[in-house]
Amino acid sequence: MEDKIKFTTSQLFNFQRDSYLERTSRPIYALIFLLPFIIFYEIGTIFINTNILDQSQVRVIAFVWLQKGLEYIGLGGKFAWIFPPFVVVIILILLQATSRRGWRFLASDILPMAVECILFALPLIVLSIVLNSSSPAAAALQAGPVQRSVLADIVTGIGAGIYEELVFRLVLICLLMIIFQDLLRISHSNSIIMAVLVSAALFSAHHHIVFIDGQFRLVESFSLGVFFFRTIAGVYFASLFAVRGFGITAGAHSFYDIIATLINVLFFSGQ
Repeated sequence: MEDKIKFTTSQLFNFQRDSYLERTSRPIYALIFLLPFIIFYEIGTIFINTNILDQSQVRVIAFVWLQKGLEYIGLGGKFAWIFPPFVVVIILILLQATSRRGWRFLASDILPMAVECILFALPLIVLSIVLNSSSPAAAALQAGPVQRSVLADIVTGIGAGIYEELVFRLVLICLLMIIFQDLLRISHSNSIIMAVLVSAALFSAHHHIVFIDGQFRLVESFSLGVFFFRTIAGVYFASLFAVRGFGITAGAHSFYDIIATLINVLFFSGQ
């Protein structure tokens, strides 16, 4: 039996089989770890003031894209609302089933995963404060400086952590890897680097200009500093995804948004 598993489409490193790093990078771990975040986001968008959530800047665009995809194939209404979380669940189950990796889950790994996500979020918190010392980029990974409740910011941040990572890392990077590595026959490591850079640029750009309802929309005026920060964040999250997988990356993104929101409220809300 091999001690290490083969390269997945988008994973840069192989880890010792059944080690903590190998277990927690599995899709089944991502599903179980992120399930409370998904439920919290869904409940939050139902019970928070709908006037707040209906503002286009507050919507998680990646979530809306998934909704529009369902409407495009003829399903709408309640189905369109519950479709995005089911997409996450189905994709992760399919990835686990096709990965030929173990299904065993240890509940004791959840707390270390949460601590790991918080620690991975902290460098971006520091960077956001350094780049904009008057007000750290709370929701800098989200779109638009809209005034809304703290709870709405947290709910939106968690949604961004899950659905932006789904679109720009889990889906986009895997597609780019297929193009670079399988079709263009570029080496695995170079394909990873190219996929990271392309996904990061698109991740940053989509916060300013989005394609929705068949047209491009400007959702936020361009700021070089914010664009630079988001590009770095995109590279950071893409690199983290390539090393630690979807669960840790989405968790780190969500914790970044939560921590940044709380810092703004506690230290910068009066400015």
